[in-house]
Amino acid sequence: MEIEEYLKKFDAVTKDPTLDAMAYFMKEFDNPHKKKKFIHIAGTNGKGSVCEMINNILVNAGYTVGKYISPHLIRYNERITVNNKEITDKEMSDILERLSKKVDEYNETHKIPVKEFEVVTSLALIYFAEKNCDFVVLETGLGGTDDCTNIADGMISIITDIGLDHMDILGKTIEEITDKKAGIIKKNNDTIMYYQDKVTDIIKEKCKKENNTLHIVNKEDIKNYSFDENYQTIDYKEFKDIKINLKGKCQIYNAGVALECIDLLRKKGYKIENEAVKKGLSTIIHKARFEMIKQNPKIIYDRRS
Repeated sequence: MEIEEYLKKFDAVTKDPTLDAMAYFMKEFDNPHKKKKFIHIAGTNGKGSVCEMINNILVNAGYTVGKYISPHLIRYNERITVNNKEITDKEMSDILERLSKKVDEYNETHKIPVKEFEVVTSLALIYFAEKNCDFVVLETGLGGTDDCTNIADGMISIITDIGLDHMDILGKTIEEITDKKAGIIKKNNDTIMYYQDKVTDIIKEKCKKENNTLHIVNKEDIKNYSFDENYQTIDYKEFKDIKINLKGKCQIYNAGVALECIDLLRKKGYKIENEAVKKGLSTIIHKARFEMIKQNPKIIYDRRS
């Protein structure tokens, strides 16, 4: 199957999203979304960075980690990785051959046709189950409540910085948009967020409603900040002298959220050594996000979608 040609046949988004198609595909493939431990990340800014941070730490801790992001820079394969290795064309094609039959069946019996993101997200969840991942770090595409990725139950939900994005779909105010992104918060689990005016109270109410434990990262929790041309360095709670290989001061707050997630996983019984934490953040690369691609002469590439 020609992957790009097939996927480009679908519309990208709809103004009235539902999880109907996702539920249909998951049932047809033996519910892969119920078989993995998901760390689910929503937000306007920083969700990609937090996704990369947590993924890289867990990989360095020795776990098999699936990661799902969007959009891609060049190829769809970039969206779906296991231990930082992209899904191959053959692996994508094999799953799409099976999935395409179910897509055709769905479109024949439903008024709203399947969208591109539903196909790619379904493909990713099937792949992560087949690769027997210990964890899946799952980045939302748009919003939270009706985002395709919300078919999965996150053992930990993370809400990063929220701003005015996709207002034609998510709402006209920060409060409306926050309510949509808070849709990833699930019953009896945990949520992590960096403190934000206006946003925090909404998240607190959602967590209370879902009997979900909220963990708030505050600015004062991040101590001993310094930087040089290579790294930003922080202490966060028991994590000391943590070097972050990402530029921009916003990344120290993203790192605080990622470290809170690691601390929570430790408390749940997962073994994650300090060395894995330090190596994970000091070697992290977030492609095309103020990425240093050459040292001499210094060349930095930054692409914002």
